[in-house]
Amino acid sequence: MPHKFKKLLEKIAKEKAPGPAPTFSVLHILKTLELTAEKAIGRTKLAEKLGIGQGATRTIINHLKAANLISSSRKGCTLTEKGWEIWNEYKKTFQKKVEIEKCELFGTKYNFAVLAKNCGHKIKSGMEQRDAAVKVGARGAVTILFKNGHLTIPSVSTDFENAFPETTEQIIKALQPEENDVIVISGADTLDAAEYGAAAAALTLLDDC
Repeated sequence: MPHKFKKLLEKIAKEKAPGPAPTFSVLHILKTLELTAEKAIGRTKLAEKLGIGQGATRTIINHLKAANLISSSRKGCTLTEKGWEIWNEYKKTFQKKVEIEKCELFGTKYNFAVLAKNCGHKIKSGMEQRDAAVKVGARGAVTILFKNGHLTIPSVSTDFENAFPETTEQIIKALQPEENDVIVISGADTLDAAEYGAAAAALTLLDDC
């Protein structure tokens, strides 16, 4: 299901529509699903949260409605039964995310982390996650594995906790990782870029599902 979820997002993002080329991506569609899962949201507020224009937001809404993932009413946009089904499947893998306020990894103003459950075996070099984050505007990303009760950067450092104590403390407290969980942290000059970078990096872990 996770692989199908990613393919569905990519299909929706590539749907053709009249007018200029779309100014949104898979990540904006993912964020739309997240926001509509939280509560009903109107188009103006959604555009503000996504950081894109009203026209692009309208197109996202139309595409998601066509896919039967959201519905709209006077209260705003909400997930349909099908929308809830695929969102809940996504959340089984990506259960938690959090801003890391003090992060020694990048020296960036904003840093964001996503927890991917039981995905340690899908890590290759970690470069895939970094490249995905940079592509969407982040400064970088680090892929961390929780193994044998400790945080490690595969093929780089097994002493993460001593090297980055403040980041370690926040990860353990906020994300509560378990064996074979992956934490992807992205750093950027804006909070939105850091969050989108972490989301893009995390989505690469679905490639082998």
